[in-house]
Amino acid sequence: MTTTTPPAEAHRFGWISDQAYLLLSLTSLFWAGNAIVGRAIAGHFPPVTLSFLRWTCAFLIVAPFAWRHLIADWKVIRRHLPLMMSVSIIGISTFNTLQYTALQYTSALNVLLLQSTAPLFVALWALIVLRMRLTLTQAIGIGSSMIGVVVIILHGNIAELAAIDLNRGDVLFVCALASFGLYTTLTQKRPPMHALSFLGFTFGCGALFLIPLEIWELSTTPLPAFDWANLGALAYVAVFPSILAYLCYNRGVRLIGANRSAPFFHLVPVFGSAMAILFLGEQPHLYHAVGYALVLTGVVIAARKPKTA
Repeated sequence: MTTTTPPAEAHRFGWISDQAYLLLSLTSLFWAGNAIVGRAIAGHFPPVTLSFLRWTCAFLIVAPFAWRHLIADWKVIRRHLPLMMSVSIIGISTFNTLQYTALQYTSALNVLLLQSTAPLFVALWALIVLRMRLTLTQAIGIGSSMIGVVVIILHGNIAELAAIDLNRGDVLFVCALASFGLYTTLTQKRPPMHALSFLGFTFGCGALFLIPLEIWELSTTPLPAFDWANLGALAYVAVFPSILAYLCYNRGVRLIGANRSAPFFHLVPVFGSAMAILFLGEQPHLYHAVGYALVLTGVVIAARKPKTA
């Protein structure tokens, strides 16, 4: 089964809205920052509160731009309400709450290693929901990029695997990845609508379904400190890995399909390690170059459009 470019969706973002590879690369860049910021503030915000505030803020920011499109697309949304609500709960409420909960118990190394399995979850859900199989070329590309991720994270030393200690946070993170794989697949079934309509509805609905959990968490956990550092971190996660990343990711998946988009997850540790070299003074090594080459080669191979007979 091949994926074709979907019908025009009333985009108003210029040429970039049709550049799937660029959009998915930007998504990985924004999510690399989220992994760093999310891990840093995991101890300052309870997980449900962080997720609820992230999506509430994201919705309030995007609402002024999305409301006219939401009104215009409301009949379409109502006709497909079960699907739209499922996408919101799975990709917004569930994924991020599980992710932030996991970050309280596990390490950044474990998260990055486990995140390399995300394309496999996408492939599994695509097979179950869409009856879409990985091609041999896609499987080779995913395998190559996954090896590159491991090379970067383990500093080229396979013996480092023995030092990794899996815990309940890792189990929660795997569950989060499984939910995001399902979200990715379900976005392929969404009805035609403006990108901002889809973003506004899923953000608002996802935040709404977190309210019961938020009330429960606030009854058992003290409020976080809203100092400038925490507010700045909250502003970052609301704008970059939320609004911009989901806008880019949804469009990228819409353009080239779930299986061809999934390997771009492997760019997250590439960008993360590059940020560490550029901004944190980490020294570049040969394993960085080898890992980057493997990841980029794998992404290019897996993301290529299959040849039609």
